[in-house]
Amino acid sequence: MSSRRRFIALLGGAAAGWPLAARAQQVMPVIGFLGNTSGDKTPLASFRQGLEQIGYIEGRNIAVEYHWTEGQYDRAAALAADLVGRQVAVLVAISLPLALAVKAATATIPIVFLMGDDPVKFGLVASLSRPGANITGFSFLAPIEAKRLELLHELVPKASILAALVNPKFSSAEVRVTAVRDAATALGLQLTVYNASSESEIDMAFASVAERQTGALLVTADPFFEGKRDQIISLAARYALPTQYFTRQFVDDGGLMSYGSDIANAYRQAGVYAGRIVKGERPADMPVELPTKFELVINLRTARALSLEIQPKLLALADEVIE
Repeated sequence: MSSRRRFIALLGGAAAGWPLAARAQQVMPVIGFLGNTSGDKTPLASFRQGLEQIGYIEGRNIAVEYHWTEGQYDRAAALAADLVGRQVAVLVAISLPLALAVKAATATIPIVFLMGDDPVKFGLVASLSRPGANITGFSFLAPIEAKRLELLHELVPKASILAALVNPKFSSAEVRVTAVRDAATALGLQLTVYNASSESEIDMAFASVAERQTGALLVTADPFFEGKRDQIISLAARYALPTQYFTRQFVDDGGLMSYGSDIANAYRQAGVYAGRIVKGERPADMPVELPTKFELVINLRTARALSLEIQPKLLALADEVIE
């Protein structure tokens, strides 16, 4: 066979394979994932575990297209629109601002959210048991800042002045501030709220808290602060400030105390729901999942570094104590 005929034969064989390859790519469903912080790999591992429970392994029989706001919530609308334009099989949105952006971007593509707020109150679903439309997910139902402030008061019972760190750009910031203020009033405590929506503002907030000799700080639940975890833990140590967080990841990394839901389990549930929808279930018929447990985690090593004595009553309440 001449070189020219051999080339034509090879070209013909390759061309015959192109449609098959294209069809194979089209068969693999794609999940659009809109998240807050790309650097935190632990929650993603839990999300993938949820997918595997339903029989999907990323890269083998399902693909995931990741977009990240990196804490800049004003980017959510554009990123959501881009994912919708890619005609993904299902959209996953992590946090209230991202869920609102995705819902505004499509009324047809199924959506799974994971958030710490009441989805009914913010108009995402008709009800928890029957979400309706194209959206469902996992919700912590309502902020638990009031309970968290009570625990912070038990941590530093002699402190009469406490502080709260809030990101004013978060969709439910006002809800969180109201809950913390009401709790402080009920406990007879003075509360100062510090706004921060950038790294420099976080630095300034901690400096102000330390300058005013505040007894302790509560970091309100917000994915933006989750993305600044290393900075916040470092500042709390620098100013020797007892600080309470909303996920155990802070405490695992050296933070003092946290109270909140099991985030890893929530991500796993989001993966399960996304997989079930890819298999054909309708979001409208899938109830919004709620947490079954909130966990209190205390880092005794950090407490000792702060020369802080944890009361036996509080230690008894802890689900886990890091020695």
